[in-house]
Amino acid sequence: MDFLHRHIEALIFCAPEPLTVTEIVKCLSEMFEAEVPMDHVESAIYELRKKYNQEDFAFALEHLGGGYQFLTKPSYQTSISILLKQQSQKRLSSAQLETLSIIAYKQPITKGEVEQIRGVNSDYSVQKLLEKELIEIKGKSEGVGKPLIYGTSEKFMEYFGINSLQDLPQPKDFSQPENQIGEERD
Repeated sequence: MDFLHRHIEALIFCAPEPLTVTEIVKCLSEMFEAEVPMDHVESAIYELRKKYNQEDFAFALEHLGGGYQFLTKPSYQTSISILLKQQSQKRLSSAQLETLSIIAYKQPITKGEVEQIRGVNSDYSVQKLLEKELIEIKGKSEGVGKPLIYGTSEKFMEYFGINSLQDLPQPKDFSQPENQIGEERD
């Protein structure tokens, strides 16, 4: 029976949302090419829940939303909160922010055009922005070599808390007082 337990454990672990007993039975039946009795699956889940409720584990197998899912135990909430806070605070480097700004205001734009504006190679910044899903490939240019065209993504909007590109600050919003030397004259 341990064999069935491990398969159920793996299925629940990999599922992005709670898995129902019916979904588990269907998956296992297809894999084994034989009907897996629902009561065997329910019994295995019961044993797994008992196992993960022990203090040896930082997570438990919980029944929620009509299915089963692994969740961390409440006593570990503080350390998880700190990790999530640290991950959310990972900032964009100044090069990435500069590259992202150019893409946001000039999109659709090729990497070559970004580099022409910045005056430096932007391979690393573009790659990191793609990894963070703040920009996405919008297609290919008709220019020589058909370079990729980049634009901002939906995640960009979420990250900066805006609903559309029209919500981006305009150059007039950045006006600064003229540089002055000495004291003001009346």
